[in-house]
Amino acid sequence: MRVPSVTPPWIVTLVCGASGVGKSSVAIPLARRYGVPLAEADDIVTALKALTTPEQAPMLHLWDTHPGARRWTPARIVEHTIAVAEEMHRGFEAVIADHIEFATPVVMEGDYLLPDLITGFGDAVRAVVVSEPDESRIVANFLSREPGEDHRFRASVSTQMDAELSARAARVGVPVVPAWPRSDGLGRVDAALASGAEPPR
Repeated sequence: MRVPSVTPPWIVTLVCGASGVGKSSVAIPLARRYGVPLAEADDIVTALKALTTPEQAPMLHLWDTHPGARRWTPARIVEHTIAVAEEMHRGFEAVIADHIEFATPVVMEGDYLLPDLITGFGDAVRAVVVSEPDESRIVANFLSREPGEDHRFRASVSTQMDAELSARAARVGVPVVPAWPRSDGLGRVDAALASGAEPPR
């Protein structure tokens, strides 16, 4: 039975989470439930990389221009990912502000969205962090879309990124929702968003 779409009273919904935790499996049906478009924040990063040079935006291009980055530890990769996300912060804020100004609801998801992005927008923006601290589940998620590869290192990066995003979420009062079990993930994320952000501790 199809659930009728109900657009929430806030305008922008941010679905944050590390790579491979299952953001898309929540964000896509969430956008359908709300009856609003889905925007991929990572596409904005891809576009900016295509429109800039390493000299113009060294942080965005560092992973591609420094072969030694492939040998970084998971912690160093997480540090770089956060740095890129922070570099993109003003750009994402501008996109969010545009949606608010013109009252055009949207669900945004992506690896580079930080829960801190809700700051300063009041009730117009809600965010959630989809969390999966179990490395074996992340490996399974990666294998489902890229079979035949060893994803254990990537999963290790994701679990460390998951911990960082969860800590940041706690600081700004954004709910952290376990990705597992998948069967009721959409309902749990929807409920967490509807309950609103808690004040920072």
